[in-house]
Amino acid sequence: MRKITLLATLLFLWGMSDGFTQEILTLDKALKIAFENSPSLIQSKLSLQQNELNLKAQKASLKSQFALEVNPFRFSRTSQYDSYNSKWYDSKSMGADASLAIRQPVKWTDGTISLVNDFSWQDASNRTSGGKSTAFTHNLSLMIDQPIFTYNRTKMQLKELELALENAQLSYAMQQLTIERNVTTNFYSVYQRQKDLSIARDEYENQRQNYEIIKNKVEAGLVAKEELYQAEVNLATSQSSVYTAEINYENAKDDFRLLLGISLDEEIAVLPNTEVQPISVNTTEAVRHGLDQRMELRQKQITLERDVFTIIRAKSESEFKGSITARVGLNALGDKVTNVYDNPTDNEEFGISLNIPIFDWGAKKARVQSSKLAMEADEVDLEEQKKEITINIRQVCRNLPTLINQINIRKKSIENAERTYDINLEKYRNGDLTGMELQQYQTQLTTAKQEYTNAIISYKLELLNLKIQTLWDFEASQSYLPVEILGGRERK
Repeated sequence: MRKITLLATLLFLWGMSDGFTQEILTLDKALKIAFENSPSLIQSKLSLQQNELNLKAQKASLKSQFALEVNPFRFSRTSQYDSYNSKWYDSKSMGADASLAIRQPVKWTDGTISLVNDFSWQDASNRTSGGKSTAFTHNLSLMIDQPIFTYNRTKMQLKELELALENAQLSYAMQQLTIERNVTTNFYSVYQRQKDLSIARDEYENQRQNYEIIKNKVEAGLVAKEELYQAEVNLATSQSSVYTAEINYENAKDDFRLLLGISLDEEIAVLPNTEVQPISVNTTEAVRHGLDQRMELRQKQITLERDVFTIIRAKSESEFKGSITARVGLNALGDKVTNVYDNPTDNEEFGISLNIPIFDWGAKKARVQSSKLAMEADEVDLEEQKKEITINIRQVCRNLPTLINQINIRKKSIENAERTYDINLEKYRNGDLTGMELQQYQTQLTTAKQEYTNAIISYKLELLNLKIQTLWDFEASQSYLPVEILGGRERK
């Protein structure tokens, strides 16, 4: 039966091509084209890449940072007036310096460890007094800066970027599912119009044959002329139906071309898989898959995690906090490079600073309470989303058996309508049935074919809806999550 249907579809597409090159699109091929050309998906992918780079940059900033600053030469000459001695004097200086700094952020404590190596040379002279001095200086110091009594800003910023990346991945995957839904819906819309045109042409061919039969009978004087008039009306009506079906088919193809992002002048036709295999779905299992995998729920959870960060930041305003700083170093000085290290000196520094808020008129408390209320609202939103997902999945599971039953009924209706039409067509040829009565059986057959096509399309779309609602492919018994998202969840 499937081979016969496929052959009939191919013959129909060949008949519509009229000698022009025609692109035959399967659903998989149409989806591939849409994924490559969709502007919304491209934008979502760019946002995803941007978030990946932001996280990469933040992780790189947590590694050791090397900075070299070099001033190879500087020169200055000044003239100043000495009011005590009532004379002018000139001074001149030349110098050069370089500084190498290595800074290592500490992710787990939010502190910073720095190693700074400074080397400088200076040559200064005074023309008035004739004095001149040369100095070489080398400073090597190790410094620690550690915040205390406050939250870890480094870890929070890194976590926020990780959540932003995950949210971008979810948005990209959801955009893919949206495109798949839209493409599939439009794909079957084109197929529906395609079948309507095929049915209309079959009906027109039947009416044309009936018209020739009645015309011959009227010319032979076997039936009244009124039957020929009715046959002409039926033929004209059928021809008009073909024209309307052609317009609807071309309009549907234009909408589909626009969605796929291909040329509006490209001639296309669709070749769907209309085979229907009933799928047994356990409603409880389907709901579990949906609640476990739906990306909207994970996005809501990400929002709640960000709400926690917002509360922490609100609490940090006018907070009691401090910092510890420590420095140990070696300072060497000499008038020549060779004797710089003859008498080096040690130096140490240690300090604690505290920020103690006194009174903020309740501003901090109000901000914290406002952030907590926003988090409560997001928690309610999450629970309502879970209920909505559960209800939608249950409804889909209830609809699928009904749609299978409808397909079987529509298929049987076609068989009955074809038998009824053939029987009454023979009566019509024998003059036992009027053209108006035969038209009713023709309409019945046409309607039965259209309803059968609609039933198949409704089942296919509802099956896709089940996969999107649960993110589980019940036909293949595997997750319907994109590979990137699925891999990330397994790692977690």
